[in-house]
Amino acid sequence: MSIPKTQTACVFTKHNGPIEVRKNHPVVQQKDLKPGEALVKIAFTGVCHTDLHALKGDWPAAPKLPLVGGHEGAGHIVAIGDSTTTYLKVGDAVGVKWLADSCLDCEVCREGQEATCGLATNHGYSVDGSFQQYCVGFTRHLTPIPDGLDLRQAAPVLCAGVTVWKAIKQSNTKPGDFILIAGAGGGLGHLAVQYAAAMSLRVIAVDTGADKKALCASYGAEIFIDFKAPGSMIDKVKAVTGGLGPHAAIMAASSGAAYDEALEYLRPHGTLVAVGLPPDTYIKANVFWTVFKALRIVGSYVGNRQDAIEALDFAARGKVHAQISVEPLSNLASVYHRMENGGIGGRIVLEC
Repeated sequence: MSIPKTQTACVFTKHNGPIEVRKNHPVVQQKDLKPGEALVKIAFTGVCHTDLHALKGDWPAAPKLPLVGGHEGAGHIVAIGDSTTTYLKVGDAVGVKWLADSCLDCEVCREGQEATCGLATNHGYSVDGSFQQYCVGFTRHLTPIPDGLDLRQAAPVLCAGVTVWKAIKQSNTKPGDFILIAGAGGGLGHLAVQYAAAMSLRVIAVDTGADKKALCASYGAEIFIDFKAPGSMIDKVKAVTGGLGPHAAIMAASSGAAYDEALEYLRPHGTLVAVGLPPDTYIKANVFWTVFKALRIVGSYVGNRQDAIEALDFAARGKVHAQISVEPLSNLASVYHRMENGGIGGRIVLEC
């Protein structure tokens, strides 16, 4: 398979940009791949809020510079490094996820929590990611994409889908339970609504606007609460859950305000699952009521290799369908601008 020497890639060399669309960015050649590495020709890549945080450099751990961002890449393997042991082969459709690699030998990796491995590397943060036409991935963490699943649909599942699916798995809920999803009309939230509905959970979608209400209803939300509408959020949530509150709340919003009252509207033994990562945000928990109501606070940080396979399976079976808008890779700076101003519903997917 012919591999070009150069490609188009979106690169930034300092925080807050500018983003350079380079037409002559080098492509790693097969002879230069290390054992365990593969070269993936990226067809489509989703854009995540994490990518914006990488550009801004506003997380406690700074990304590498210069950087090619992106970690929702869907494409095909075009080369594999010599001396690599893998079941994958050239031509396979695979996903490039946030977790680029981990040791797979430490305690957390052995327990299936490889995202928190002390040696983990991350696409679009500590190693170059999917905002380019050819991306180096590590074969043991590339995710096979099911036959027949459109790569446009697979791309956002590789981060947004995996992340919310893992969060639901950690929510301590069962079919028939109420689950509240904050930011339900966003890139993470609209997928969370669908995964939750597919698991027969009763979804309370929290967002704002008639468009978001219609979107959430179409994906299976039973109840919609507009957080900008007058009245107490705590009272509104309890009113639709028989006065007790939901069994779990998933914070998929990118705003810190979503966390403010979550612990106050959960029912006893309820679970708060922290997913969205707004900067400089703290979860304020009254110790007495947290203990007295036996509440759980869980941080959910993406998913493992099996979670990714499961998340894609929902999409392949038609249970989850991302609301996407496809744009060219060169639009990345514009996408960030709209994302920062809250002007995006669903997910943007870039064609590479």
